[in-house]
Amino acid sequence: MPKKPTFLFLEPFYGGSHRDFADGLVAHSRHAIDLVTLPDRFWKWRMRGAAIYLAKRIDNPGRYDGLLLSGLMNLADLQALWGDQCPPALVYFHENQLTYPSQGDAPPDYQPGFTNLITALTAKRNLFNSRMQRKGFLNACGELIRTMPDCRPKWAVAAIADKSGVAYPGVHISAGFKPRPRTSKTTPLVIWNHRWEHDKNPEAFFRALQRMVERNIAFEVALLGEPFPKRPRVFDQARRQLGGRVVQFGRAPTRADYYNWLAKGSVVISTARQENFGIAVVEAMRHGCLPLLPKRLAYPEILPRPFHDAFLYTDRADLEEKLADLLTRPQAWAVTRSALSTEMAAFAWETAIDRFDEELEGLLS
Repeated sequence: MPKKPTFLFLEPFYGGSHRDFADGLVAHSRHAIDLVTLPDRFWKWRMRGAAIYLAKRIDNPGRYDGLLLSGLMNLADLQALWGDQCPPALVYFHENQLTYPSQGDAPPDYQPGFTNLITALTAKRNLFNSRMQRKGFLNACGELIRTMPDCRPKWAVAAIADKSGVAYPGVHISAGFKPRPRTSKTTPLVIWNHRWEHDKNPEAFFRALQRMVERNIAFEVALLGEPFPKRPRVFDQARRQLGGRVVQFGRAPTRADYYNWLAKGSVVISTARQENFGIAVVEAMRHGCLPLLPKRLAYPEILPRPFHDAFLYTDRADLEEKLADLLTRPQAWAVTRSALSTEMAAFAWETAIDRFDEELEGLLS
């Protein structure tokens, strides 16, 4: 009887979308996958040091048929330390440091971006969570190489492109789920379920809500997602300004509680400057929220084209007008709400897992 292939999954930043992806893949894959993780903190040190630490933590890496890791790992260091014992590697990029927006006036740190470039060049296979991210990564690799004063490895971009593909992440949503109907008797609930960080541009979100207050449009808001100790001050300012309209402030204690808030939600809004896929938005749409998303980033790719005109906004004024319409005419969107939820079922892990299992099997050839 042939030996069943086994895979090693190294996740040096086990939190947020990284954790959700790792847990979903291991739980749904038809392959045997050993998951080894490190806590989700000190991300720059993870990129620089996780390979050195994990190289000694794994006994006999050569017993695995394939290796899977996220883009926060330095694969070149790991291969150097393991030598011939290093299995063929697939790298999954949730994000990358070449296209991540900088904060403030800090000078650029090229090292994380170079780590992503070298890791992608070292891997047997790279997967990105959207076409938008793959294209942006390859373009940014070319720009980074052009900044080098001489000896530019111009061949590297084509080499990475040749072994890079796209696979949307699985999402923890049931393929058989049916959203609750919304009634006109309840106050519309606006959902924020993103990380509480600068790249999600919360200032624009709260500015739109303040315009609804000024226009005397009724709404409540649930501020979900993942807050951090050094969260943007605008969250606490908005809590004071919006007062009783804020019915939830902070992460829901359990996944069931989180889904319950989404099931009550009327509208989910993104004002992000950076979004390579949008798991939070997919979760909200699956549970019956209508989306308002910028007409850029990965959103035009994830949202089915028939819904673009209604739910993608182009600027601040467009966001405010579309939000006012969704809040004041909730019943007019009942059929659309159900149709969008049905479309999002395509991202459930039960459906997405086949693509990842095929990619893992490709490492064995």
